[in-house]
Amino acid sequence: MNSTRPTFRIAPSILSADFARLGEEVKNVIDAGADWIHFDVMDNHYVPNLTFGPMICQALKPHAKTAAGLAVPIDVHLMISPVDALAASFADAGADLISFHPDASAHVHRSVQAIKSKGVKAGLVFNPAESLDVLEWTIDEIDLILIMSVNPGFGGQSFIDSALRKVELARKWIERSGKDIRLEVDGGIKPDNIRQVADAGADTFVAGSAIFGKPDYKAVIDQMRVALA
Repeated sequence: MNSTRPTFRIAPSILSADFARLGEEVKNVIDAGADWIHFDVMDNHYVPNLTFGPMICQALKPHAKTAAGLAVPIDVHLMISPVDALAASFADAGADLISFHPDASAHVHRSVQAIKSKGVKAGLVFNPAESLDVLEWTIDEIDLILIMSVNPGFGGQSFIDSALRKVELARKWIERSGKDIRLEVDGGIKPDNIRQVADAGADTFVAGSAIFGKPDYKAVIDQMRVALA
């Protein structure tokens, strides 16, 4: 594995948070050690669920900071079709990274460029059965690759083991590119498998129910840090 891989990041997904007190949940998980806040956007069309819009992102932005006042990135994962209009709205709402599924965009390069024109980092997301071939034409334009290790739509699913091979392939793409690109994995991440996912090449880990489903967020994040160490 590449010894220059970026520092590990843990990105709790608020899809599993208590929706009645999202601002407090964001604050609590950051106090517990979260590096990013993962924001799952579902449209009940591209995936069979409906979640958050840009107004929620904008409302949570002031809460996404450490006790010392340092901003914590909001990592928006768009599971929507079409992509471009809502991506722009999320950029305006304060998103720091916006990733989307190539098969949900009519023109992948145009969608990436539209996101980056807003001063926001852009990423591509790959479902469990989706090929990475589009990276051949986009790797030089993106800042993040997100590998889904569950089928998108709902939290609390089990990790799909074949995703590990895709993580390994994505890491090879990144190393060949020579670029500083984050490799994120989303779905079924827990303290007992996070090391295996890191060994495959990931550096950023989305965890929803594994963190928000437990009474002590810090204890879970600390367990993940120990496993990664």
